[in-house]
Amino acid sequence: MRTFIIVWLGQTVSIIGSSMTAFAFSLWAWELTGQATSLALFGFFIQIPQVLIAPIAGVVVDRSDRKLLMMLGDTVSGLLTIIVLLLCLTHHLQLWHLYVVAFIKGTFEQFQQLAFSASISMMLPKQHYSRASSMGFLANYGSRIIAPVLAGAFYASIGLVGILMIDITTFAIAVTTVLRVSIPRPTITEAGIQNYRNLRQDLGFGLSYIVARPSLLAMLVLTSLFWFAHDIGDSVYSPMILARTGNDARVLGSLASAAGIGGVVGALLISSWGGFKRRINGLLLGMVGAGLSKTVFGLGHTPLIWIPAQFCSSFNFPILGSSNDAIWLSKVKPEVQGRVFATRSVILSVTSAVAYLIAGPLADYIFEPAMMPIANFAPLLGKIFGTGKGAGMALLYVISSLCLLVVGLCGYTLSVLRDVEIIVPDHDADAPGTSRK
Repeated sequence: MRTFIIVWLGQTVSIIGSSMTAFAFSLWAWELTGQATSLALFGFFIQIPQVLIAPIAGVVVDRSDRKLLMMLGDTVSGLLTIIVLLLCLTHHLQLWHLYVVAFIKGTFEQFQQLAFSASISMMLPKQHYSRASSMGFLANYGSRIIAPVLAGAFYASIGLVGILMIDITTFAIAVTTVLRVSIPRPTITEAGIQNYRNLRQDLGFGLSYIVARPSLLAMLVLTSLFWFAHDIGDSVYSPMILARTGNDARVLGSLASAAGIGGVVGALLISSWGGFKRRINGLLLGMVGAGLSKTVFGLGHTPLIWIPAQFCSSFNFPILGSSNDAIWLSKVKPEVQGRVFATRSVILSVTSAVAYLIAGPLADYIFEPAMMPIANFAPLLGKIFGTGKGAGMALLYVISSLCLLVVGLCGYTLSVLRDVEIIVPDHDADAPGTSRK
């Protein structure tokens, strides 16, 4: 795992820098507008380019040097951060600038993420897929422990400018680590070469590949529903906490750190244990656990409830995510993973973009007004969620969390999904020295 670990370390450093910047941007946008919509639009503008570019990105990933694509993604992100830094130094930075940067960054991150995902099966044998995926979660959640603490401290001392400079440095480290390693490219079969000659076929290949395998299609539909509900809640998470704590960034940072610790513990567990023998159990139980934990979080009113609930919630995501990734990596042939994973990314990005787009207005114009002291829902639900700022967002958060629980439970009722690992053979099942299980 040497090559993978080197790349992983560089990406981890980059993620920490990006997480610090994202945390600072959230504080800056909330102070400027005081609306959930302004924060939710960050997610929307990151997802939209992924919807538009992912099919082409999948073709490019399968045809191009994946190492160069990963370096390109980090380089463009670094240049965009430099632009934001210059706007900030000249006092010209506005909220719409950040939306444009998020759109462009989301475009190139799609190439980077697809290239990295499709390279895992070339760097590692399949028995390490779950561990590799869990290490990805370890990087993401580890950054949540470190980044909020650093960003909270630096925001008051060196400001947004200093945080942006740190972020630029981390991008340089990420590019350097990828540059120093050799990442194998998949062997292209004659059939694959023929397919490459027809771009139109390539663009539709990923969808036809998934549709031809109903169990993979069922997995994709289920995870799309899960992330749709999740991202509605995620859109109102930060403004809900800021509204209920009087804009206390320290509480928001503490919760982010609790999420990071929970995610790291979950990732370490998967890395050492290897996950469930039947990966689908990890996916579905993780969904149920996340739904239960987030429901408790939304019902809470103080950090004494929020912090342990957030820990438990985040603990589940490396389990469900690594299980999901391991199934896809083992069932899809390496030479077509770019296109298939791009299709999966498009569908998930569409659902996420819609969730981010509707969550802000739902919170600002429906749920928040409905939970004001003299509003319609206050007499009925006020004893549970309270009234005033943040109560409506808490109600919306709990509804979305209950949906996560329902989605996970419904997965067990569908045999085509429950038995995906039996129904769909591994991509190397017919290779010499292997047997179909």
